[in-house]
Amino acid sequence: MTGRIRVYAGQVALLALLGLVAAMLVTAAPRLADGYADRGLRADVAHLPHLVRDISFGVARPAPAAAGQAELDRYAAALPQPLPGLVDRRWYASSIDPEHLLAYGDAPPMDGGARKLFGVRAQTGVEEAVEVTAGRWPRTQAGGPAELAVSVEVAETLSLRPGTDLRFGGGNRQARVRVVGVFTPRDAADPVWDDLRQALSPTVPLLDGDPYVVAGVTDWAGMDVVSAGAGVPAVSGWRYRLDERRLDTGVLDAVTAAVAETRRSETVPGALVQTSLDTALVRFADALRSVRALLAVVQTGLLASLLGLIVLAARLAVRRRRAELTLLRARGASLATIGRRLLAEAVPVQPLAVLLGALAGAAVPGRSTGVPWLVPVLAVLTTVVVPVLAVLAYRRVGVVAGRADVVAQRPSARRLTLEAGVLVLAGLGVVLLRRRGLDVAGGVDAYLSAVPVLVAVAAALVAIRLLPWPLRLVGRFATRSRGAMLFLGVARAGRGAPVAWGPLAVLIVAVSTGVFGGVVTTTVADARDRAATLSIPADAWLTGYTFAPDAADEIGTVPGVQAAARVWVESNRRLLSESGPGARQLGQARVLVVDAPAFAEVVARSGVDVDVPAALRDAARGDGPVPAVVSPRVAAEIGDGAVADVQSRWYAFQVAGIADAFPGVGLGVERFVVLPWQALPEYEYTPIVPNRYLLATDGVDEARLLAVADETQRRRQSDVLGREVTRTQVPAALQTRQAYREGLERTGANEVLTLAFTVGAAGGTALAVLAVGFAVVADAAGRGRTLSRLRTLGLSAAGGRRLLVYELVPLVVVAASTGAAVGVALPRLLGPTLGLAAFAPGVPIRDHLDPLVVGGVLVLVVLGLLAGLVVENLVNRRMRLGEVLRLGEENP
Repeated sequence: MTGRIRVYAGQVALLALLGLVAAMLVTAAPRLADGYADRGLRADVAHLPHLVRDISFGVARPAPAAAGQAELDRYAAALPQPLPGLVDRRWYASSIDPEHLLAYGDAPPMDGGARKLFGVRAQTGVEEAVEVTAGRWPRTQAGGPAELAVSVEVAETLSLRPGTDLRFGGGNRQARVRVVGVFTPRDAADPVWDDLRQALSPTVPLLDGDPYVVAGVTDWAGMDVVSAGAGVPAVSGWRYRLDERRLDTGVLDAVTAAVAETRRSETVPGALVQTSLDTALVRFADALRSVRALLAVVQTGLLASLLGLIVLAARLAVRRRRAELTLLRARGASLATIGRRLLAEAVPVQPLAVLLGALAGAAVPGRSTGVPWLVPVLAVLTTVVVPVLAVLAYRRVGVVAGRADVVAQRPSARRLTLEAGVLVLAGLGVVLLRRRGLDVAGGVDAYLSAVPVLVAVAAALVAIRLLPWPLRLVGRFATRSRGAMLFLGVARAGRGAPVAWGPLAVLIVAVSTGVFGGVVTTTVADARDRAATLSIPADAWLTGYTFAPDAADEIGTVPGVQAAARVWVESNRRLLSESGPGARQLGQARVLVVDAPAFAEVVARSGVDVDVPAALRDAARGDGPVPAVVSPRVAAEIGDGAVADVQSRWYAFQVAGIADAFPGVGLGVERFVVLPWQALPEYEYTPIVPNRYLLATDGVDEARLLAVADETQRRRQSDVLGREVTRTQVPAALQTRQAYREGLERTGANEVLTLAFTVGAAGGTALAVLAVGFAVVADAAGRGRTLSRLRTLGLSAAGGRRLLVYELVPLVVVAASTGAAVGVALPRLLGPTLGLAAFAPGVPIRDHLDPLVVGGVLVLVVLGLLAGLVVENLVNRRMRLGEVLRLGEENP
């Protein structure tokens, strides 16, 4: 047996290699997908706002405020499973929100001017997260005022220092408060500060009538004093943060259900539950199910190609051993004997190869979910495929071998029925897939996932049936050409040996899988490009709290800034039917005010594909309503025009255009109004103040740009407050379109999407080239006889290679074209069932065929031909072409 394995080592090794690769594919792909999905889930949860990702309970409770500390761990243990094991950090707090308390003092600015809304909070973990820079930490004494600590920013904003006495009033009553300490946070990004942002970054007035909004920290006794003195009940809150590092997609459904149950149940009696984690997890799960279904499609296509190659390799092995098996049958060997003989050769090799492939796949990074059921199936298949095919091929004993060159290629009724069945299954699958989608209850449906493969197989069958007809027509014209090479090559391609048609079908499936992956990848990439353009319609967004009205001049002097356009954008601005007391409310909308001529210049210099409407660009200041671009929902409600609130001033506008989206408004905004800044009337003392700038940049110094931007913010705030401001309300931030676009690649299940189509494109290309090699090897013996006869007539080695090219070009071109057509058609055929909208939210998905995909198909054709030539040379070296013409010999 060992000797026989050594004799047929090449055939055995080929089957073993294909089995190893298939086992590695079915093992490694799910591990990598699960690993990437887990990483994406953790990254998404880590970036969620605390109001979304944390589970919080809030309830108004009478004093003492400190009593709730004892329930912090008990409530955590009462959460539905598996949440208790996922809870990491936890906090208890007692607080009064700023809108319920007004602060008063005896020294400026506390003794007058803008209102001071002052929130108070006592919370676990805060004292350990600060450094006291002046005074001490609050320790409220019985009968004394509530002691308060404030941040350095609050102290500077309101001129507070240790020893300052304040009064907090919630109505007709007031509580006495004394500032005893000033602190700075050790780490401002620590989650302990999530509910205390107004203590670290106080809000100062932007316009006349706006209040200060700040917060301070006290102790438990101080909370009781403030609540009792001001007559405002304190709210007790318990907040639990889930550790995203303990999350994985294996528990995703259980965690989602547990969070949803928490929102419905009363873990804390009478408390208001605040969390949207379950909604975020549902969105991630939807995207993950879509990408897993897509990965299943790609994996099915590659696996089908590999299985096709395995069957082809087995058929070649049986053909190469025709003389041996025919002799055994002639000497009386039964089919069982032949099957056992070949099975004994396969058992020591094939299962071991599959096992090695599974072990190699299990070594890749990722999360293990057990041994895929396909691994043992592959081990059995690669072991029995050669014996089974041999038994089927030698059911009848033939004493004299027939001539392969005169075999009629007429399909039997059984084969035609089978092919018709494949066509019917593909058609029904497409119909079901469009109705039900790839994702069904209980997971991915195997049949529906295989529909794209069935479509490719159906296309391959049609191509195989139609290919001989045009080749015969070309052959007739080839008879008139000089030389016999073209005619012989086309004639051999038109006859197509039965084994050669198998590689053609595998080639079509492999190419369609790769092109399908490429088309979907470019479609998603195109949608993300449009999303980036709608979000940042320039090289960069410069955002802040409030810039000086003339900040554009200073920003434009920063090296690298080519152009700047001032923008003001705000959500939830009121719309009225007209100015005056009789106006009707028309709801709210996001209002964007942009300097349209400057916007057009920025767009042009940035090279962004954005068309600034002429109605906005050419608008000029006048007495009537200004032109505006509005969303369809706003247009349906306001008719021809309305009045919009812009920084507490009312501007009349008329609808000059309707658009589903507008660059700079944001993604998924259904109600918006865009106004031209240059057409709005402004006043010297109350100008419209920009809070953003669109920039065209080229190698800008980001640090210097932000410094200039913050200086303009400080100047503006100083003018509003009437005193020098040392810190900006919100530091300026710069976000480039390129960084935003790259960020879209790192969210959700996008890494799994990239994996799916990288594997599809690379695997499809490799298997397509391998299929061409099989097409050459399939009829190597027949080609060898032809070349030997032609060599005796003076054919050169170059002429032999040219003959192979003439023979392969029709097969490879037809297969590549058919596979490419199927790959391009599949996304359009499957439509929304692919669920691609989950990977580019806020923009419609449009089919996009990148020229690189077309170029890749052409490169694939060239690679296939080169692979065929290489395989032909290797085969010819071993065949000894001069020996195939010995009288009475027909090599298999």
